[in-house]
Amino acid sequence: MSGDPRTRIAARAALELEPGDVVNLGIGIPNLIPGILAPDAGVVIHTENGLLGVGPRPAQDAVDPDLVDAAKLPVTALPGAAYFDSADSFAMIRGGHVDVAVLGALQVSAAGDIANWAVPGRDVLGVGGAMDLVVGARRVIVTMTATTGAGEPKVVPECTYPLTARGAADVVVTELSVFRLREGRLVLVELLGGATLDDVARATSAAYEVELG
Repeated sequence: MSGDPRTRIAARAALELEPGDVVNLGIGIPNLIPGILAPDAGVVIHTENGLLGVGPRPAQDAVDPDLVDAAKLPVTALPGAAYFDSADSFAMIRGGHVDVAVLGALQVSAAGDIANWAVPGRDVLGVGGAMDLVVGARRVIVTMTATTGAGEPKVVPECTYPLTARGAADVVVTELSVFRLREGRLVLVELLGGATLDDVARATSAAYEVELG
């Protein structure tokens, strides 16, 4: 996998997606996934501003200003793509028609709680569609760096930031590791990028079990 941490995270998260999955991608690291997926992956990308069938980023000379994702970045539409308004898009999300949500987070707790929209004392980022997505999607994959810029762990015993949802995370992918939530237990299942168990322990303040394959 790539030496760039963000690309490494996105590439590993992409391996969690299966043919036929309808997948919503959050802003940031998840938005790297369309450029990583193989053309024949069979994954259908959904964006909550009204497009089902998102393709990779266009070349600079092929940008269509009417084709953007929820981050307002240019996208392409694959053959057979469908367009709809935001009301229909959120009806899809709330109705359980999105198989996987991949989103970033500021913190994830040992119980799978997610905080991704506000840091106390700072400007509010805005929750966007995250609250709907993490409870409406069948699976939730969190993609984030293991620590903050100040070196503080993001996988924590309990979230101290405002919550997006409780117990919503199924998988957490960082540049160092892959965690899975199993019956309320946080389990380390894979090391990434040459990381060691000690590296993960230093970057993680939550308690977790180790079940490396």
